[in-house]
Amino acid sequence: MTRLTKIVAVLAVSCLTLSAVTGFAQSKARKEVSKRREAERHMMHMRDSAMRIIARTDTSINSLLQRIERYAASFNEINNNLADGIDTIEMGDELPLVVKRLAKINSAARTHRAGTLRYLFVLRDNLDRLQDKLEGWQGDITEINTRLVQNQADLIKFAKDSILKKVPSDSLLRRTYFAHLRQVREIWRQTDSVNRGILLKVNLLQDKIAVSYTGVLDGTDQIDARIKGFAEKAFAGESDYIWNEAPRYQDLSTAVKSTAKLDSLLLSYFYKSDTFVHFAALAFLAIIFSWIFYNRHKALKKEDIADVIPAQAGFIYRHPVLSPLLVVTVIVPFFYNHPPTVLLEIFFITSIVIALILLKKDTPKYTFQFLQRLFMITIVYAISNLLIQISSVDRYMILALGIISLVLSYKYYKKARGQADGTFPYALTVLKVFMGLQALSVVLNICGRFSLAKIVGVTAVFNLWFLLVLYVIVNIIIQAIFLQFEAKKGGNSIINWMDYNLVKKRFRQTLVVIAGLLWIFSLLQNLDIDDWAEDYVGDLLNQSQTVAGAEFTLGGFVIFILVIWLSSIVSRVISYFYDVSAQRVTDLSVLKRKNRTSALIIRIGVFSIGFLLAVAASHFPLDKLTIIISAFGVGIGFGLQNIVNNLVSGLILAFEKPINIGDVIEVDGHTGTMKEIGIRSSKVVTGDGSEVIIPNGDFISHQVVNWTLSNSNRQIDLRVITAYGVDLNQVKRLLKGLLDDRSDIMSKPAPAVFINNITESAVEFKVLFWEADISTTGELKSKILTEIYELLSKEGVQLPSTQKDLYLHFPEGMPLAIPPDDKLKDKESKGAK
Repeated sequence: MTRLTKIVAVLAVSCLTLSAVTGFAQSKARKEVSKRREAERHMMHMRDSAMRIIARTDTSINSLLQRIERYAASFNEINNNLADGIDTIEMGDELPLVVKRLAKINSAARTHRAGTLRYLFVLRDNLDRLQDKLEGWQGDITEINTRLVQNQADLIKFAKDSILKKVPSDSLLRRTYFAHLRQVREIWRQTDSVNRGILLKVNLLQDKIAVSYTGVLDGTDQIDARIKGFAEKAFAGESDYIWNEAPRYQDLSTAVKSTAKLDSLLLSYFYKSDTFVHFAALAFLAIIFSWIFYNRHKALKKEDIADVIPAQAGFIYRHPVLSPLLVVTVIVPFFYNHPPTVLLEIFFITSIVIALILLKKDTPKYTFQFLQRLFMITIVYAISNLLIQISSVDRYMILALGIISLVLSYKYYKKARGQADGTFPYALTVLKVFMGLQALSVVLNICGRFSLAKIVGVTAVFNLWFLLVLYVIVNIIIQAIFLQFEAKKGGNSIINWMDYNLVKKRFRQTLVVIAGLLWIFSLLQNLDIDDWAEDYVGDLLNQSQTVAGAEFTLGGFVIFILVIWLSSIVSRVISYFYDVSAQRVTDLSVLKRKNRTSALIIRIGVFSIGFLLAVAASHFPLDKLTIIISAFGVGIGFGLQNIVNNLVSGLILAFEKPINIGDVIEVDGHTGTMKEIGIRSSKVVTGDGSEVIIPNGDFISHQVVNWTLSNSNRQIDLRVITAYGVDLNQVKRLLKGLLDDRSDIMSKPAPAVFINNITESAVEFKVLFWEADISTTGELKSKILTEIYELLSKEGVQLPSTQKDLYLHFPEGMPLAIPPDDKLKDKESKGAK
């Protein structure tokens, strides 16, 4: 036992010792593994931190480099713009000439050389041209200066950018960053230097232009003051009566030399300036010549109208070069702003010569002689009108011209009044006005108001000729339109859709209005009050007006009316083309009729757009429209119900289209073809040619029969009456055979023949068939009835007779009592009475 106990104890101690050693070894191994894990985890954290640092460093550098690249692109763009050059060369080269010319004008305005009102206006016209040029330069140089200032702001922004001062920590990235930054700084220095230099030059030039512009304004004010004083002096009287001793004026030769020198300078300056307008005038000349020559050539090639052209287009036929040249010489001066007076007179005298050549053949001899003599007077007036200094000879010359004009005009007036052929419309009325103005010129000259006398005399002569020239031009344009119609006749041109007589009438009215406006402008220009009238009308139109709390200007109101008027013209033109296109089509399908009805929608749309544009253009406050709408509602409540009903009914007809243009309808006992669907009422043309105007509300509220709503087919119902006892089957077969296989009768639905009625003396047949076009109903019905009559007569079918047999039955055995002849005659005479 003891021994066994010892062995067990030894084994137990051994096991315990072995387990302790094993546990210690395992514990040591676990500690080593934990240490390695901590080391790996630490290294991983270090690697993550390094990666994050590197990532942050790359992002910062990238953003800085991108910022530098943006600056570099901006500087390169500035350099490119500066390399292209700043458009100030023209200003810099011409500004000294402008300053020199301004000094001459101011010097002339301060001296006494401005002896006439014409000379003062010449100086002011030159100042106006200089003012327009300087205003244009100011706008251009302000735009250039704004661009340069923006460039400088971008350059300063780069210099003050604090973000670019950050230094990357990485040495390699730092070297790359500083290399890019040095390059951009070098570009910045060059760009900043160039931009500052150009900005300095532009500012200096801008200051010089501003000084010159101020000088122009001061000179204009000075000349305006002198013009005002001159006008007051002219009205009050520049000198005494003509028979008294006149003040000392310049001699005529000095005035002529000064005028020639000034006009040559003005023409030279005019030739060098306004280059674009010169090209526009040449282009207009080419267009007019090409249009008239082409149409004349095309029309003359047509043999059917070659004999008509001399009567309808005499000016263009006889003078194909002078006719368009006259149009150009009159219209081109209006292309220019403040052209020299000598240029205007050159164009004016040229137009008079051309007009005389054109009128020579068609004008009576005594009229042409008067015009020739008046032309010689006009030449002297034109020379006197150019003089820039007053002379005594000029005063007596104007007096003599006025008296001669009066004598010639009075003689011509007496002779023309007794003649039946009136060459020009309203010629005698115009001549009376001309004589009145010349008499006024003579009186003013005698009373010492020479400047006014000269203005009135020149205006009377010039505007008389201008009226005659405009009359010739209107006829030339009308003749050119005639040739245009004839040249395009027979082709597919849209001109073939138009009625020449209607276009001639409308276009002549428009040309007369335009010619009247040009004549009024010429009148104001000759009276030297065109600038005053422009300023006065401009102030009047721009002056604010207040009505019921709403502010508006007369100019806005005029624009509103003008836009509405133009929209009405556009709508009429659209309606005209729809109507003309429909008249050229003989077979109106349903789709075509609906398209024509769409013209009403287009007209309403044009009016609506025109109204909105008019409101927008006139700057009328839209919130005030509620007042108008409210007033309109009150008007509806009191008496506009029918009008509004018709207007709304017109819209319903336009959109729903139960009735279309060209439909055959019946309404209120009227049968006819729909001609026009208006906004308030519509027109129906009846069979007898009358036009019935029907309010649109009747088409909605009344019963309307539309024979052609879906198609133009119509069924014809005929009644054929034969004698009693005819062969019914034979008659039906004959009638059916007559209707079958005809081109003027529809096969589907097929014709039909029925027995409609039988009486003691007749048999009535009902014949039904369809026709494709309702417009031929009357003609087809007459034709079929004629053929039925001939067929029945040929086949021996008897028709009922209106003859009646009278049978008298007397009682048997009673003799027939016949009255004597004398009694029979008495009865016949009484019956006749």
